[in-house]
Amino acid sequence: MPRKPVIEISGVTKDYKQGALSVQALRGVDLTIAEGEFTAVCGPSGSGKTTLLNLIGALDTPTAGTLRVDGRDLAALGRQGRSRLRRDRIGFVFQAYNLMPVLTAYENAESVLALQGVPERERRARVAKLLAEVGLAGLEDRRPDQLSGGQQQRVAIARAIASDPAVVLADEPTANVDSETAEHLLDLMQRLNRERGVTFLFSTHDPRVMKRARRLVRMVDGRIESDERREEQP
Repeated sequence: MPRKPVIEISGVTKDYKQGALSVQALRGVDLTIAEGEFTAVCGPSGSGKTTLLNLIGALDTPTAGTLRVDGRDLAALGRQGRSRLRRDRIGFVFQAYNLMPVLTAYENAESVLALQGVPERERRARVAKLLAEVGLAGLEDRRPDQLSGGQQQRVAIARAIASDPAVVLADEPTANVDSETAEHLLDLMQRLNRERGVTFLFSTHDPRVMKRARRLVRMVDGRIESDERREEQP
């Protein structure tokens, strides 16, 4: 049975102004991501992969083309609608973790649920379970500066999936950690994909992420050069 499309992109372009010049970061991109996929978008710097994730995450708007996330046309939502979509249906994992430095691991992980108005008792139960699941049991009360880079990224992953989003967008999530930590983080995200069905879309130039991906989309000069589906790597 075909899986539901989570991301549908058709003819998307994105232009940026640099003084009097116009730079085309994306040039007619077409891409569909179905629920449960574990996909990496790769390419050299300037290929458009981060721009593409920013558009999917409703952090920016395309110059032309249509983009639907979880069945919603982003252009039709307006600013508040896009903000709600980011809050409720899109999880983010960033290269620099983007945790609130004054909040504990628990408070960072529960922040989206608090914004959604989830009752405190339910938040407490869900977040405690999530932090244990990502290997942070016993570290709930530590602030980011009391955690290693890998532990901070685990908090970010817990925060990203806490609201059961349609898709998690991970922009270079292994860039700021050592090789062993990167492998552990990828093990974690693969397990969440297999066991919870979490849809992951990565922007990366890390060969370790590319090796793990079940689908590899290569971008060059703002276009999709290839789209390869393959068996899951162990």
